[in-house]
Amino acid sequence: VQLQASGGGLAQAGGSLRLSCVASRRTYSSHIISWFRQAPGKEREFVAGITSNERRTGYTDSVKGRFTISRDNAKNTVYLQMNSLKPDDTGVYYCALREGSLMQTRMGDYPWWGQGTQVTVSS
Repeated sequence: VQLQASGGGLAQAGGSLRLSCVASRRTYSSHIISWFRQAPGKEREFVAGITSNERRTGYTDSVKGRFTISRDNAKNTVYLQMNSLKPDDTGVYYCALREGSLMQTRMGDYPWWGQGTQVTVSS
């Protein structure tokens, strides 16, 4: 499976952006697609994830109430709607996929990764 992330850009604090992650093919087995981000000089961290079947979602505490992850299986696409953006949200955002139904938050649990898309939030 190949993943293509897009939608990054420059936003002001308080603004919004929507990221998209398109999978190259439909994955019929149970899986998780998650977003991670990496700020300059920091480790890559889990942001949000969504299951394929039950559409359960998970978020890191710092984005709860501001970010929403969703998916459109007909388009093989997962979205990350980011509202009320803060300068601390700045970083390169990656989407990643793992098989199974457990919402994992460690990078090493995800074998498939898309290229990153830059998000910059100015104060």
